[in-house]
Amino acid sequence: MVQMHDNIVGIDAAIFMHPTTWKASGHVDGFSDPMIDNKDSKKRYRADQLLEDKIAKYEADGKTDKAAALQTAMDDALKAEDLPRLKELIEEQEIACPVSGTRNWTDVRQFNLMFSTQMGAVAGDADVVYLRPETAQGIFVNYLNVQKSGRMKIPFGIAQIGKAFRNEVIARQFIIRMREFEQMEMQYFVRPGTQKEWFNQWKEARLKWHLALGTAPAKYRFHEHTKLAHYADAAYDIEFEFPFGFKEVEGIHSRTDFDLSQHQKFSNKKMQYFDPEINPDTNQPYGNYIPYVIETSIGLDRLFLLTMINAYEEEDLSTEDKQDSRTVLRLHPCLAPVKAAIFPLTKKDGLPEKAREIMDKLKLDYNIQYEEKDAIGKRYRRQ
Repeated sequence: MVQMHDNIVGIDAAIFMHPTTWKASGHVDGFSDPMIDNKDSKKRYRADQLLEDKIAKYEADGKTDKAAALQTAMDDALKAEDLPRLKELIEEQEIACPVSGTRNWTDVRQFNLMFSTQMGAVAGDADVVYLRPETAQGIFVNYLNVQKSGRMKIPFGIAQIGKAFRNEVIARQFIIRMREFEQMEMQYFVRPGTQKEWFNQWKEARLKWHLALGTAPAKYRFHEHTKLAHYADAAYDIEFEFPFGFKEVEGIHSRTDFDLSQHQKFSNKKMQYFDPEINPDTNQPYGNYIPYVIETSIGLDRLFLLTMINAYEEEDLSTEDKQDSRTVLRLHPCLAPVKAAIFPLTKKDGLPEKAREIMDKLKLDYNIQYEEKDAIGKRYRRQ
């Protein structure tokens, strides 16, 4: 992202930030999931995920009408934050606990997803701080520093890769949902009124990036959010078809000026950008304003799993005499960890020395492997 765009720069923000940061962003009061408990198994589940699993089952069985109806009902309940309605849907669909097999459910309740800890030498005087649930806020509180030091002009972006932490009650599906995960996020700052145009551009650009990794287009789809986050006026997910169904791998959000406005309000410091460009409608500079933000956000762990699933293949080597197979990882060339391998055909006539000479020249620019043991065919196969 940073290497390919001259108007996007990188940053490495702090994991622990002032707790007011999370109050301003809305995470302290609004970053929660609807949870429901089974009274018999004592297990806790996300109510929306129980319903999503039911929707996926309907789709797998070809009952698309029922799937669409349940999706609409769930989206309406989530948008209205109608927790009793979510429980009604679970009961109407006769969804049972995967552990106990019973339908003895508690009421649906909201649970905050942020991890908190204490910072301070004396326990009684310690302050509550949070592990960041996303990397985006570290970009927002530093955006003017980056803009001024980098002499950036609107539109410009700030990107970073880093750890995020969420108190997921149900961590499941291998590395799809974890409490500690790696995010790749980019916040793109644009002039107010142009956010829709930039949102559509980034939405298409991000899908093209995924397809450039060698995955079949049929494996991807866009999912539009019907329930928008408190900061967004538009949101789409890029979803990939994993063996257990479609799951989000990247989110594209139009965050408006919510985050920067909130940080300006809570910090009492101006977050405005001065735009010297001439407005053709007034023939005057655009002047001071708080930029709107387009966000792209990838879960790196999910992207890794996607890559492994897409590359994994079992070759059938069966003959009339026996059954046999061979596991192959067919990575796209741009993702292959080893870019070249050096195999001298023999261990004599100076070939190993010449091969190592070639390797020494290439390894300055590429990740190289050298091997001279076994037949050439076996060495090729190991690559």
